[in-house]
Parts: sequence; structure tokens; C-alpha cells
Amino acid sequence: MDALVAPLLDWYDAHARELPWRGEQATPWSVMVSEFMLQQTPVARVEPVHRQWLETWPTPADLAAAPSGEAVRAWGRLGYPRRALRLHAAATAIVERYGGRVPSAYDDLRALPGVGDYTAAAIATFGFGQRHAVLDTNVRRVLARLVTGVELPPVAATAGEKRLAEGLLPEDEPEAATWSIALMELGALVCTAARPTCAACPVSDACAWRAAGYPAYDGPPRKAQTWAGTDRQCRGRLLAVLRDAEGAVPPRAMDQAWDDKPQRDRCLASLLTDGLLVRVPEGYALPG
Repeated sequence: MDALVAPLLDWYDAHARELPWRGEQATPWSVMVSEFMLQQTPVARVEPVHRQWLETWPTPADLAAAPSGEAVRAWGRLGYPRRALRLHAAATAIVERYGGRVPSAYDDLRALPGVGDYTAAAIATFGFGQRHAVLDTNVRRVLARLVTGVELPPVAATAGEKRLAEGLLPEDEPEAATWSIALMELGALVCTAARPTCAACPVSDACAWRAAGYPAYDGPPRKAQTWAGTDRQCRGRLLAVLRDAEGAVPPRAMDQAWDDKPQRDRCLASLLTDGLLVRVPEGYALPG
């Protein structure tokens, strides 16, 4: 650990990106919003939406007081818009249970709507400076290479990975929190999935993957995500019609947004089931 912690923390101190959900000015609510938005979405797309979101709803109470449909509208084109509904539900729960203040305890965070193990650990760590293992995709990849000596981690996170991450946490709580975010930053900027820049890595001398000669990944095939023509794209197009409208839209507006009727009908039904839109006499609208 001595060979890892100090070099990585020094590197992070010099290379950390300035992001609105980091630093002393960032509130736990800002961190929470960022964690919902960053799930499967890159920083470059999240940053402007996060800034606008915090200007509109600077506290959980502000969001909870707004219609859930406005949260969906403000989510814009980040994708996976159910996250907007979950964040709205979490804000409502925070107001009802904790007087509008984001709770600091992991168990309290974990009990909020839409907050899983990773998100609870991330908010507790980055919002409150606590000591938790935060295993996102970047951290899992860094630890797989640095400690295990393989190019990529398993497709799904394992209990063994969590034990490994917990065992590497520095004992000092603030240092452990910084270590967690530094690992994440290293994976985002240096130890990337496709083209790692090992020459710029502050802990390359201790890297098991490098010492083994960079063996290629030999696990199960990883499916590449597609977009064009998928139900995800169709749902996004249909939801965009509602986001861009002042109020309800007639069914013909949905017909014009996507030509394939069976797929359109299927995606409309799923959006209704997910609560992302509602039926009204005029046609369709965002939830109230």
C-alpha cells in the first residue's frame, strides 16, 4: 500500500479534473445528482446538465416540490430517463424522512429510492468523506490490472472484487475517500479500457498486469452496445417529443417521431409502464 497510496494521491492532486460535484464547494446533493447522472453516461455529457439541474433545483426540497415530469424534461438527452424519476423519488424521500438534508449514513442512503450499493457508497464517500469501497467500471478495471494482473475485470462485479477494494482502503477516513476518487480518476484518464497510457501512470511500477507483459483479456466475450434502430433510440425519440412540447401532444406527433408502428407502440407502452409519460385526453404528456 505504501507504494500505491502516496504516488496516486500526489498524481490526483496534480491532475484531478475540476468538476462541479467535486471540491469543498460541492454539496452532498450535488454529489448525489452527479452519481445518478453518471451511471452509464460520460462526464462530458453530464456536466452541463448537472450545472443546469443544480441551478434549477439546488436542494432536494426544490426538486421534490416540482412535478416529476419536469425532472424528466430537464434530464434532456442523458439517456436512461428512469433515473430522473428515481432521483425525484429519492428527493421526495429525503424531504419526508430527513428534513430535506441528504443523509450521511450508508444504510440510510441505501434505503432511498433508486440508490443501490454503489451509489450509496459513492455519496457517502464523495459527499461526506467516509471510508467505503466505491466500485465503478473505472475502479474495477484499475484494480484488475494493478493487483490481479488481468486486462479487464469480470463482466459483473464480484464479492471478491469488493473485498479486494476494501482491503486496499487507507485507514485514515479522509485519505481513504481521496484514494477512492483518485482510483476512479486514474481509470478515466490514464488506465482506460482501450488505450491505457502506462507511461503516465503514477503506479505503473507496481502494476501486476504490466509486470506480466500485458496479457490480453481471455474471458467471456463482451457484447458491444448498439444504438441505431433499438428500442432505446425509439424511446428517446418519443420522449423528446414530450420534452420539447409545452404540454400534451396528440398521437400523430408520436407517429411522426418513429416510422415503425409495432416498435413505436411497444416503446410507447413501455414508457407508460415506466411512468415516463401518461395518457391524457389530448394524447400523451409528461407525468404531473
